[in-house]
Amino acid sequence: MKTRSAIVRQVPGKYEVVELDLDEPREGEVLVRMVAAGLCHSDEHIATGDLPVRTLPMCGGHEGAGVVEQVGPNVQGVSEGDHVVFTFLPVCGRCKWCSLGLQALCDLGAGTLHGSRPGDPTSYRMHLNGVPVGQGSCVSTFSEYTTVDARSVVVIPSDIPLEAACLVGCGVLTGWGAAVNSAEVRPGDVVVCMGIGGIGINAVQGAAHAGAAEVIAVDPVEFKRRMATEVAGATAAFADIAEATDYARSLTNGQGADKAICTVGVTSGEHVAAALSAVRKAGTLVVVGLGPRGDKGLPISVDELVLFQKRIQGCLFGASRPLSDIPMALDLYRSGRLKLDELITTRYSLDDIAKGYEDMYAGVNIRGLITF
Repeated sequence: MKTRSAIVRQVPGKYEVVELDLDEPREGEVLVRMVAAGLCHSDEHIATGDLPVRTLPMCGGHEGAGVVEQVGPNVQGVSEGDHVVFTFLPVCGRCKWCSLGLQALCDLGAGTLHGSRPGDPTSYRMHLNGVPVGQGSCVSTFSEYTTVDARSVVVIPSDIPLEAACLVGCGVLTGWGAAVNSAEVRPGDVVVCMGIGGIGINAVQGAAHAGAAEVIAVDPVEFKRRMATEVAGATAAFADIAEATDYARSLTNGQGADKAICTVGVTSGEHVAAALSAVRKAGTLVVVGLGPRGDKGLPISVDELVLFQKRIQGCLFGASRPLSDIPMALDLYRSGRLKLDELITTRYSLDDIAKGYEDMYAGVNIRGLITF
């Protein structure tokens, strides 16, 4: 079938809308009609080349929700008409990591940036004039229709609005899990959240939900600081990390925050070092944001790391378990304890995807959403 999709042809480059040929679902696959796709910074990392991919052109998008239109042979647990949220890291349920409850580290995730069908580097579901087109995170939500492995979708209740549900496929679980799973925020903690975008706003929500006494938001954009305090539960907000660090120390007899979470859009070693200095002895820094793949080295003091017994923790997809955490997040949304609708700043058509990313850079969006 034909589908209109947003692709990047080269890096650095920009997304453009073209008509692609899309395969019908094969064994173990489903065809999904897209309803909403989030404009996450990770897809822009692909366009800039910060996040190298194996296949170009690449059809972007990894955060999304839609309705199943067709089911291939031997698919279990997914039926035509089901409402689904994509998990940009597929879950096999059988590998070592899945068996340990570390679904975000499933072995199937090794092919996330390849663009081909999992397990077959020569097979592609999308083509442009006969040329293979890679699928971002093997799902490509920047497309009116997409065919994906059934292990990349999670069925959700049909009464939950798909535009809101879309967000839990990346930004919400990544930020929430950074606080709850990776930082292990506890009641009474003082937490610094550095970078208040589509992920950082949810780190604030997660820290507040976990019972933190103080959640300190850090972002140079006043609108984002206001959203953190008025919507997500931050107790204070500052324009830079130095101010936030001083404030955290003023609350803790000079010690610093118990936890810090770094979700800066393009994360550098300097960001990591500054966030590490914000935490107390035996404190934890969780790093979520991505930077250019070739960047190496952190300008941190080894003495500070060792003698103060601090911990730096990486975090992929919020260390979440998508098969259980996506339904959990939507249950919290249904009960009013997780904000989703409020995070959608602007809705765009697929044709306006370039404008959506311009607005992201301008700092006017918490989360831009493509609606189909």
